[in-house]
Amino acid sequence: MSSREGSLEAPTRHALEWRDPKFYDGSALEAELERVFDICHGCRRCFSLCNAFPTLFDAVDASAHGEVAGLERRVFWQVVDHCYLCDMCFMTKCPYVPPHPWNVDFPHLMLRAKAVRARSAGLTVRERALAATDTVGRLAGIPVVAQLVNAVNRTAGGRALLEKTLGVDRTAPLPQYHARSARRRLAHLGTTARAAAAPEASPAQATAATSGRVALFTTCYGNRNEPALAEDLVAVFAHNGIDVRLLAQERCCGMPRLELGDLRSVARLKQFNIPPLARAVAAGYDLVAPIPSCVLMFKQELPLMYPEDAQVRRVAARMFDPFEYLMLRHEAGLLRTDFKAPLGKVSYHVPCHLRVQNLGLKTRDLMRLVPGTSVDTIERCSGHNGTYGVKHEFRAASVRIGRAVVQRVESAQADHYTSDCPMAAQQIASGLAQPRSPEHPLRLLRIAYGLS
Repeated sequence: MSSREGSLEAPTRHALEWRDPKFYDGSALEAELERVFDICHGCRRCFSLCNAFPTLFDAVDASAHGEVAGLERRVFWQVVDHCYLCDMCFMTKCPYVPPHPWNVDFPHLMLRAKAVRARSAGLTVRERALAATDTVGRLAGIPVVAQLVNAVNRTAGGRALLEKTLGVDRTAPLPQYHARSARRRLAHLGTTARAAAAPEASPAQATAATSGRVALFTTCYGNRNEPALAEDLVAVFAHNGIDVRLLAQERCCGMPRLELGDLRSVARLKQFNIPPLARAVAAGYDLVAPIPSCVLMFKQELPLMYPEDAQVRRVAARMFDPFEYLMLRHEAGLLRTDFKAPLGKVSYHVPCHLRVQNLGLKTRDLMRLVPGTSVDTIERCSGHNGTYGVKHEFRAASVRIGRAVVQRVESAQADHYTSDCPMAAQQIASGLAQPRSPEHPLRLLRIAYGLS
């Protein structure tokens, strides 16, 4: 029997009807918000997931009649602002998701509200700046500029100015910028546009779910903020005989814009990214991206926005999380297990955008293959959640959400702590009583293999 109130059917996700003018009808949106909020108020299973639900429930409990219908509409928008589209309520808690006749999809309703507001009121300068990850990365990645930005971000005065101008909380972790991007560091790999024709597959590879040839989508963050992440991925994949090439071109996956409801910008980025990704697939390449949110964008969000687009479907079918890909190779007998160094005890945080992909705990499973390694797995939200955790007005809530993860990491006293999402890892680091740097699972795997 399923945990979904007796339903034996798996939850289904309806396509996002964002191109229908009715999607942006303010009155219809308000009526749907009230309907779904009333269901949530009567259920309250999601009270512990994020701050959206406590905001709603506290407002209802403090109202004169204890009903959603009596709430001021500003409360509706406070709930919307506290939703960062992690999808955990839909995937793990809500008993009323489709095919239940109540048809509750809380994250996509919040996305619709954000989209209505973005279209009617536009985006603020801060929202545009924080979501322009590729543009900011290119500018901040200019050699002299990168040094200046990193230096200013380390000063109290610089953080105070950033808080005053863009509302970025002075205590929130900020990424570093690197002049030598991942794509520049890995230019020697060549691109899928210049790659040779696919070699004839070996009998083992012919039966595998993977081709052994990968096109790497480095992502904005992986390219400019943590280029070593891509280097670690390439080293581990090369050790396992996997040919890695760069895409000929790429831009932001669109997730930062999606979180704002800026669906027009998501559409423009889709038009840029999908053709080269689809060409790589047609040339025999699988697709890998090292950031869970970017993988989710191509696997789930774009297919729901463009269910009729054959290229989007082909890209989604061949897009993999790195550890998902490596474990598929292991299942086919193609993963090397010649590990040289034990990892000891690893405290491993599973990001929300990886959990909702329903892959299972592939990163944990692979690290457990390393002799002399135990993994303490933490399946809780870190509280970072895109730009939510850096905004001044939400910083306290984000810290509160992630406190349980920080406490687990501290109490584990592990040899390493890690997360597939480097931004979540930095959020955890910012909460530790004793400063200590995280290490990405790909770096830990590289250490285990003894790769320089």
